[in-house]
Amino acid sequence: MSLFDGVPESPVGSAKGTLPVSASAPLAERMRPRTLDEYVGQEHLLAVGKPLRVQIDRDAQDAQSLGSMIFWGPPGVGKTTLAKIIAETTKANFVEFSAVLSGIKEIKQVMAAAAQAAEMQSRTILFVDEIHRFNKAQQDAFLPYVERGTIRLIGATTENPSFEIISALLSRCRVYVLQPLSEERIAGLLRNALDDKERGLGSLELTADDDALELMASYSSGDCRSAYNTLEVAAQVATEGSKHIDKEVAREAIQQRVLMYDKSGEEHYNLISALHKSVRNSDPDAALYWLARMFAAGEDPLYLARRVVRMAVEDIGLAAPEALNLCLSAKEAIDFLGSPEGDLALAEAVVYLCLAPKSNAVYTAYGAVQQEVEETRQEPVPLHLRNAPTRLMKELGYAKGYRYAHDEEDRVADMECLPDSLRGRSYYHPTQEGREKQLAQRMEEIRKLRVGKRGGRISDQ
Repeated sequence: MSLFDGVPESPVGSAKGTLPVSASAPLAERMRPRTLDEYVGQEHLLAVGKPLRVQIDRDAQDAQSLGSMIFWGPPGVGKTTLAKIIAETTKANFVEFSAVLSGIKEIKQVMAAAAQAAEMQSRTILFVDEIHRFNKAQQDAFLPYVERGTIRLIGATTENPSFEIISALLSRCRVYVLQPLSEERIAGLLRNALDDKERGLGSLELTADDDALELMASYSSGDCRSAYNTLEVAAQVATEGSKHIDKEVAREAIQQRVLMYDKSGEEHYNLISALHKSVRNSDPDAALYWLARMFAAGEDPLYLARRVVRMAVEDIGLAAPEALNLCLSAKEAIDFLGSPEGDLALAEAVVYLCLAPKSNAVYTAYGAVQQEVEETRQEPVPLHLRNAPTRLMKELGYAKGYRYAHDEEDRVADMECLPDSLRGRSYYHPTQEGREKQLAQRMEEIRKLRVGKRGGRISDQ
């Protein structure tokens, strides 16, 4: 009888060794690898001599090497499978915990059972799927047990652990990044599933074209579980017909491309970052691709419009000031037309931004001014720049020495407008790109006019 028999079955499951899989289970579950030799992918972690493989092999010998860890990677790359294989290899109790269904009460029950197991020289690996869904209090509940070694925690997450896991727990775990499987690998796994008579679809005696399996692999976006699910549907379609899977059968099974996207997750920020940096690098083809990816994934068009407006002011600036108006017009078109008709207006704006001359001079200048304001004393406004609506204010020197630019020759007065402590500071340095080249020339003209009115020598600087 297992010490974990009293633990609730809905959020938690436990096993000592590998449990048999029902023949009616989904194909992805039946084809789940059972050993490291069957496991495909993640060679950067599991090849001989690589860090995680070394830990597993040593722990299998002395039961001391394996520490707590976090598996970070997209869906369907084998995080749960790898955790189960580690437990099997190291002969530990495997307790699977769902962050969606479990609370602190269930955590305490599992920890009590793990403590009893430890007293009997039996180790526990606690696998927490979607650990990022636990709040701070729930994550805190693991800490004393991880510190004492009562459990070896393996957490799985699709989100960046730096943002989603409390620092105290993260500092006690090693983070391993799992990569999506290549399309070639996934296509090979689908072929194996078709041929496997013990766990796969071999008993159906189906045939399949390579390009059909490659199409399913391509549409899975690196998610092996999704690819298996698609193959299972394709097998059902083919069984009712010619028992052959071609590209038409594959397309029927696919229904919709699996897009790696989460509006509130890291992939959301990865994609908008790729779009912004493609625009900054004047690459319209890449920018259109990332824009289309976000639209296809259901991103809010107004969110994209706001980001594109930001690109106009941050990376184009005064080198092509008309870009801002174009982006704002695209936003209005989206409001007016809706999606998908209005999407093309945003695509036009993105291409224009890519091909426009670039300048971040205003962005840089404003950042420098903000830093100046934050780090220096808040100087009073110079008296000559203050209004003097009352007699007292005039007597105090308000507006004294102010020179009205429109009364000056060339509309430029030799008058300092910064506080005394910042006199002579320069923040905005226009580039030689686009319209900003003309602004640079105008700034030089103004500088010469001021110097000339002082009767001084024009500096070469």
